[in-house]
Amino acid sequence: MNPLSFLSLFSALILVCHAGNALNHDILARHHARGHKQLAKKQYLTPKSNIKCRARPASSKSSSKSSTHASTSTAPVNPASTPSSSSSPPSGGIIKVNVPRCGPNGATKEVTATTGPNGSLDWLNCGVTEAGGWNPPFMSVDDIMFSDLNTAASQPGSPFQACSSYTWAFEQYGKQYGVPPILLASFALQESSCNPGTVGGAGEQGLMQLTPDKCTKAPGGNCKDVGYNVQTGASFVSDLLSSNNGNLVLSVGKYNGWDSGMTIASATAAGNTPCCRCQNNLDYVFQVLNGWILNVDAYTHNPPLGKYFNLNKCQDS
Repeated sequence: MNPLSFLSLFSALILVCHAGNALNHDILARHHARGHKQLAKKQYLTPKSNIKCRARPASSKSSSKSSTHASTSTAPVNPASTPSSSSSPPSGGIIKVNVPRCGPNGATKEVTATTGPNGSLDWLNCGVTEAGGWNPPFMSVDDIMFSDLNTAASQPGSPFQACSSYTWAFEQYGKQYGVPPILLASFALQESSCNPGTVGGAGEQGLMQLTPDKCTKAPGGNCKDVGYNVQTGASFVSDLLSSNNGNLVLSVGKYNGWDSGMTIASATAAGNTPCCRCQNNLDYVFQVLNGWILNVDAYTHNPPLGKYFNLNKCQDS
């Protein structure tokens, strides 16, 4: 091949390669643009509410914890709403669980002293007034309404503002153990008002009020350590759900020492002993499932959530 022919062939090859590169660049550019469109579509389809499970968006009406509410208030099921009891979820924002032996679930869109989206107090306490004792209805985590923890904690006046320094722990270990983070934080609010320095009457420690037997592996013997305390609490809740075949109602009760067959008499037996607070709070399950996890303060709600209030006699003990 003479030099002139070689140069002609080399020039042709360069042109072909350039054209191929241009084609590849065009394909990549179109793929990139398609990717952006798909991403935009996914973002558009992302649920607008951060509420898990069956919860639905709600309108927002501003109010603070210290505000005086009507005797019948509405649960702020939407985490974008205020933590007061003045935001109404749309129609259908209640559980659909049916357990015939416990009667109608009594679920209401509004949170009142004894009813709410996750069932009435009497339904959740099914059996405590009978000889056989507590025989809780079956309800799983997937059946209930609950708010997003980070959203709730960011709202002015929310009870979860007390937990705002520790949301990382509830989020981290909630995800690790498959427990809704707001449920862990709800236990902390109910048990310790989200104060990691809390020590209970029977030696319970920290945010999650761990009993001494759960503190044996605490770093440096400090069972109040936030990470250890929340992780151990999350592991315990996960184990409860597993051992109870996913029954959330039974598991929430067990966290407070309830057990199947508990009666009003057995729950309140310690009320006249030196350890008055060793009683089981008969309003506990209702306060957790229709108060805290809906971003409703079970204690300052007007009226307070519950009907037994059997621990009130222990105020000075």
